Amino acid sequence: MVTRLPLPPIARRFWRDETGAQLVEFAFALPLLLLLFAVTIEGGRMLWAYQSVASGVRDATRYLARVTPRDICERGTGVAGYTDRLEGIVRNAQTGEALFPNGIQVTEVLPSLACNPGDYRGTNAPIVTVSAVLQITFPFSGIFEFVGGSRPTLNTALSDQSRVYGS
Repeated sequence: MVTRLPLPPIARRFWRDETGAQLVEFAFALPLLLLLFAVTIEGGRMLWAYQSVASGVRDATRYLARVTPRDICERGTGVAGYTDRLEGIVRNAQTGEALFPNGIQVTEVLPSLACNPGDYRGTNAPIVTVSAVLQITFPFSGIFEFVGGSRPTLNTALSDQSRVYGS
């Protein structure tokens, strides 16, 4: 037979009091809410940056396809001279301002030329390709590390190609 000791009145009142229950439930839910917030913000930043760079690479490829001479394969020259202008197209807005905030940067923009042999208007069909490397540093990476994840930066490459229409 187990005998219970009677609780003093103040302990009985504390035992029945539930006024702090919401605070305890909030403390349990807060890490999950912070993680959800961080994933939402980082996912949005990542998708926006990827889409912006993809659009810039597409615009740079169209530009290069238009300004490159149609007979570039016969001339034997390359497209490396256009690199600075292509970097400006990929990295900057139309107004010339930097497009990306801190933590998002285009680390490399590289144009290339391929001369495909065949029976076309000339002897070769020139194809230009613009490739870019995007690096995203996540400002909320500390929250991901708190729950066991580890991804402080993300690197991805994008490229687009087009036939040279030339001038």
